[in-house]
Amino acid sequence: MPAVLAVRSLIASAGGKFGILDQQTVNRWFKNTIIGWENTFTWKFTAPHLTSKWHYYITKIGWNPNKALTRADFEPIGTVQHDGSAASNNVAHKINVPTDRNGYHVILAVWDVADTVNAFYNVIDTNLINDVTPDTEAPSIPNGLQAQKVTANSIELTWNASTDNVGVKGYQVFRNGEMIDTVPGTHFINKQLQPSMEYTYTVKAVDAAGNVSKESEALTLKATVEAPDKEAPTQPKGLHSMGTTASSVDLMWSPSDDNIGVDHYDIYRETEGLLKKIATSTTTSYLDKNLVANTTYKYVVKAVDVAGNESVQSDTFTITIKTENAPYEAWDAKKAYKKGDRVLYKEKVYEAVQNYQGNGDPNWIYALSLWKTV
Repeated sequence: MPAVLAVRSLIASAGGKFGILDQQTVNRWFKNTIIGWENTFTWKFTAPHLTSKWHYYITKIGWNPNKALTRADFEPIGTVQHDGSAASNNVAHKINVPTDRNGYHVILAVWDVADTVNAFYNVIDTNLINDVTPDTEAPSIPNGLQAQKVTANSIELTWNASTDNVGVKGYQVFRNGEMIDTVPGTHFINKQLQPSMEYTYTVKAVDAAGNVSKESEALTLKATVEAPDKEAPTQPKGLHSMGTTASSVDLMWSPSDDNIGVDHYDIYRETEGLLKKIATSTTTSYLDKNLVANTTYKYVVKAVDVAGNESVQSDTFTITIKTENAPYEAWDAKKAYKKGDRVLYKEKVYEAVQNYQGNGDPNWIYALSLWKTV
């Protein structure tokens, strides 16, 4: 008699059209054999969403693999922060998988999109092996600590890579005896310093098991005397639209970097063949209103720092404003919808891509498996 498949809640499918992924028994899914400690998880992204972070979770000790997965079955094992740029800029993540459990465990990865409230879910079924000797060996001491560039407000440091019997995970950077950051590579820029002040730096290496090396030799430097800032911010990237209506376009882009700090962004729109500044924003977004339906507009953005230095303009973004929306009813999170139904939500029209019954979750309007913008 075939086993009855429990449904693993809606975690694997996110309530979408891939409901088969929610079936759960101890032998239902192929298992990837992995060993505890540091593992690299590589993503293949099919959409270039701007991204804020990824979260990783694993099933707890004693979870029941023959029952539906619930959030209570999971505990966090790592977070990968991102800079708000496209997810494709960060495809490989090093995560420490626990060594205190063996056998069948499910790893859940959650991808947080930066420019919406959306999140995407992925599960990996694993055969976890932890019959290895714990790593207690610390990395070698970092050497070659030196300054690559010193300004009135910043110091750029580099050093030689440490070695480790398993692998170096990152480096702790200390200033005047206090840890100020942890970085994955052998490069660090300390910003917002005071001119003519003296600073002492050291570095320690850390491996995947958390073993920390001894401190490097100290490097003492003095920020240079204040000088006029002539360095412009980097070019704004990824200018795109988060949505349009018959009279508006919601613009967003990735933040620029600057040696001292970006003060604001100038937004330009082409008018009669000429770019004219239409607004200033202190954030990386701008809503352009009072536009004409069925009209094409072109935009660029420049970053401006506190000294007034302007960046190179972003790539030109071209978009055609939609015609007037038909009078669709407002989306109801608790209502049942059929494939092809259209609703209005926050001045945008959405079309259902499959039949489904709402459960009151206010985020389902953003689920790509349920709705698409029109």
